[in-house]
Amino acid sequence: MSSYIKIKNHINGQWLDETNGQYEPLKNPSTGAVIGEVPLSSVETSRAAVAAAAEAFPEWSATPLPKRMDYIFKMQQAMKDNLEMLAEAIALDQAKHIAEARGEVGRVIEILQMACTIPALIQGETVQGIANNINGRLIKAPLGVFCGVAPFNFPALVFGWFIPFAIGTGNTFVYKPSTESPLFMQKMMQLLVDIGLPDGVVNIVHGDRESVEAWYDDDNVAGVCLVGSTPTAKAIAEGCGRSGKKTMLLGGAKNFLVAMEDAPMDLMIENILMSGYGSAGQRCLAVSNIAVVSEIYDEFVERLLEASKDVTVGDAMNPDVFMGPVISAKAKQRIENYIEIGQKEGATLALDGRNPNVGAANKDGYFVGPTVFTDVTPCMQIAREEIFGPVLSVMKVGCINGALRMIKNHEMGNGAVIFTQNSYYTEKFINEADVGMVGVNVGICAPHPYLPFGGIKGSLVGNNKVQGKDAVDFFTQNKVATVRVVDPKAGQAAPAAAGDSNVRSCVAS
Repeated sequence: MSSYIKIKNHINGQWLDETNGQYEPLKNPSTGAVIGEVPLSSVETSRAAVAAAAEAFPEWSATPLPKRMDYIFKMQQAMKDNLEMLAEAIALDQAKHIAEARGEVGRVIEILQMACTIPALIQGETVQGIANNINGRLIKAPLGVFCGVAPFNFPALVFGWFIPFAIGTGNTFVYKPSTESPLFMQKMMQLLVDIGLPDGVVNIVHGDRESVEAWYDDDNVAGVCLVGSTPTAKAIAEGCGRSGKKTMLLGGAKNFLVAMEDAPMDLMIENILMSGYGSAGQRCLAVSNIAVVSEIYDEFVERLLEASKDVTVGDAMNPDVFMGPVISAKAKQRIENYIEIGQKEGATLALDGRNPNVGAANKDGYFVGPTVFTDVTPCMQIAREEIFGPVLSVMKVGCINGALRMIKNHEMGNGAVIFTQNSYYTEKFINEADVGMVGVNVGICAPHPYLPFGGIKGSLVGNNKVQGKDAVDFFTQNKVATVRVVDPKAGQAAPAAAGDSNVRSCVAS
């Protein structure tokens, strides 16, 4: 890769520098070194990207469905052929460990496989004989231009949630990657160019909040998608609500893991390490609050601390370490502030992840090691707020009902998992855990691409979730046609009125 990377917008088939000349540095979180610059695009640039997408929409929406699917198949193959390049891009500017970056790209390839089933999912309905020679038909039609905002932590995954389903159903798209991890989309956009995707179907614009706010009153924009924080999701919902635009907005999270007395301990500890420390805890389904029944509390804490101390931290490109850095110096400071808050609140800091030993080459990187609090109560700030880092809060509960009450009382409702071998606990948890996604004996309850992904309560603004059939429904509108079939040889006389001539139907008859 180039030693210095100048990130560019991509509008109407052209790679473009930002005309206002405003850029911010792009850094490698593993070293703290500046590796490039990212444009902070103007409102005019954002509107130009929408205009390009709007211009491309009529021809793209009229493109036969099999031809659109050809592009999705080619997109999938291009990702397979370039998996390592795409993973390295993620590991460089997002600093996700290279093994996890490969896994993220692999999941997007699976999502694209699901998107290739759009021809089956987009089929409408027909109701025959609803009146005299009249049939009713429901058609799933594209809406126009959609815009999407991605977070820093999953630059590939969010691309997969938004763009294949949007363009596969006949819409065009404007995508704003995070300014902290834009490199994946630079590489991915070039692959879209290489497979021959028509100009303007997918456009990239980089920037801050102003770039997004420009979409709210743009008549060409049909809807806006986001994966991000709940406050940002609410702001977008308010902005889009004034002009009646559709929204698909996934917000923040605070996920629970419940450990019952019969939990398979080895499996559970292994999954907690992957869930809580994978991606340095920077994912919306990372385990954060751990509710452990009293019977195994002491054993669990001992095993968790033993395993957490063995987690290696270092450069995201180093295959021999388990966990890379957090995204920025600001994120590192925020996480360390929460560690101080937990201590002040009276929780026991059983493992302090501040200032881990990462070696001289990475001394300026943004590292926080595995951190474990015990003796945490649900009212503590560290148990209520999303820390978005490798910090675990362990709480003691008397039974499954106590754990379920904790989950129900929390304002977020993204995901929760239980570790047990008891079918009663399993079914009770699935039915009663007040979240959008549940898991049993898995550390990360991320649904596979065939099923919808999204939480409830404060973790989802609105009702729309990503991937699968839900994505197809979001990116289409139901158009209904009422069709009378007239025999041209029989003339066009009006049908005979039926029933009371003093009553006139408000529908075709």
